[in-house]
Amino acid sequence: MTTKNPLLWRYATKLFDPDAKVSPEDLQYLVDSLVYSPSSFGLQPWHFLVVSDPHLKAKLKPISWNQPQITDCSHLFVLCARTSMDAAYIERHAAHIAESRSMTSSKTDAYTQMMISNVLGKSEDQRADWMQRQVYIALGFLLSACMHKGIDSCPMEGFDKDKYDEILGLKEQSLTAVVACPVGYRSKSDSAAALKKVRWNESDIVEHL
Repeated sequence: MTTKNPLLWRYATKLFDPDAKVSPEDLQYLVDSLVYSPSSFGLQPWHFLVVSDPHLKAKLKPISWNQPQITDCSHLFVLCARTSMDAAYIERHAAHIAESRSMTSSKTDAYTQMMISNVLGKSEDQRADWMQRQVYIALGFLLSACMHKGIDSCPMEGFDKDKYDEILGLKEQSLTAVVACPVGYRSKSDSAAALKKVRWNESDIVEHL
């Protein structure tokens, strides 16, 4: 990093060095950041794809506005949301809680019913919106993990989500692509790296009460 403050170092990378690859150890750290991301009720209504196959990335580039990050990055993360959630999924999550924490299932019964009531009490559209918003929490964790490891990233919504779903076989898994995030290392020719960050002043957007 060229600055002591990683918050100022990171930016949405426009050009990646296609020859610079994220190490297996650092890649696992990024994956862990997704696995351990928080979610409402801990229900984790998501699925994550880590694309390194150059042929697959080449298929995705034309439906990503031909943005070079898709093919030049080391790895392309595709963050997906579930398209459905029923009582059986929630009950399986509750059973996992009980098993992981050596609890009897009876101790999670009330919590299970509360989750079912809350989640299934939403309309189908509300539930889909809620699950997709959870994915952005995971994206935040991924971006933070990249920043702390000195790995460049670029969160992207500029792609044809229906075609991503088709090419990646997501519909068959009751999933849909929400946001993509290429990761890797910036190219020395990426002029965007030197641009000054433009943000509202703290006094404009932060209020202490």
